[in-house]
Amino acid sequence: MLLPSISRFHFTARAGAKSQTGWNGIGEGRVRATRSTGGVRFFETGSFTLQGQTQPVPMRNVYRWDGFDDRIALLHERRGPESAVALFDLVADGVDTLVSASVHQCAADAYSANLTLREDGFDLEWRILGPRKDEHILYHYRT
Repeated sequence: MLLPSISRFHFTARAGAKSQTGWNGIGEGRVRATRSTGGVRFFETGSFTLQGQTQPVPMRNVYRWDGFDDRIALLHERRGPESAVALFDLVADGVDTLVSASVHQCAADAYSANLTLREDGFDLEWRILGPRKDEHILYHYRT
């Protein structure tokens, strides 16, 4: 299993033409991957630098990847495991690609993702669409 061996990430955030956030920048950091019942937790710590700025902003996240025979469920545990937010199920869409089975609706914003396996990890491409959002975030998770 690839997930427990992930140790770092790098991402690029780009605001699309309809975005009102201007959320463009680069993030990077470390992943402490731990096994949990049914899956793996990613404890992410790092920084994000907004385009045009010199001072990075600290960031952290906790994601849980629960494996099933036919899918991987991705959950966000920023408020702890007992309050995990189910984001979406990722299902196979080819030999090395998974896609979100449906969008995750958070208020007026719709979140979806594509995961592509790589030799040394995987890429997770997020898409966020809403009345004020048109965001594209490409994570590179590596061993």
